[in-house]
Amino acid sequence: MALTRRELADDLDRLRSAQAVRWEVAPGLVDYEAARRRMGEEAAAIAAGRAAELVWLLEHPPLYTAGRSARPEELLNPHGLPVHETGRGGRYTYHGPGQRVAYVMLDLRRRGRDVRAFVTGLEQWVIEALAGLGVAARRDEANVGIWVDDAARGAAKIAAIGVRVSKWVSRHGVAINVSPELAQYAGIVPCGIADGAVTSLAALGVAADMAALDAALRASFERLFSPLMET
Repeated sequence: MALTRRELADDLDRLRSAQAVRWEVAPGLVDYEAARRRMGEEAAAIAAGRAAELVWLLEHPPLYTAGRSARPEELLNPHGLPVHETGRGGRYTYHGPGQRVAYVMLDLRRRGRDVRAFVTGLEQWVIEALAGLGVAARRDEANVGIWVDDAARGAAKIAAIGVRVSKWVSRHGVAINVSPELAQYAGIVPCGIADGAVTSLAALGVAADMAALDAALRASFERLFSPLMET
């Protein structure tokens, strides 16, 4: 039975809606373990085809997280802050107010099934978003993360990346320093880089708030992560 023009249009709208990546900005500070639970639930729903992919933008209260490669001696002095074990790659990092965390739950079955290429895409995503704010950022072949030149600190890290992939759906993502309390990084060896400096947009003198960064992230994401592969 032939479909009417209206029925065809409705089917196309449903298809576009199903393929569209959801974007969500959380208000306030999000508890870390609650965020982990939600990531697991969302990833399971995406893997089962029950939910669209999700980019979740948020801030955490002050805390440290340990990736799968974290070494005990790299936790120098947490000063009473909670330390959370995670399933992501990488080592220790700090999260807190003033840092934009982007948890990225994408279906890599639709994006080439290549974890290394996915991580490279996340790096480029951050680099292009920062470029949109007038910040020249780059990869460093010797050290993980996204780096900039800071007049006071020299080469300094402005963003960390750590992911987990299960059933070809990603979790965790990137953390970009907008205006966090940088002194908190003294409690750890950030990402295992003993002599690495850490900076932020505020420390660089860039007058960009969370909303400006979020807009830049969304614009660069849409350039880099579309179109999807056919399933």
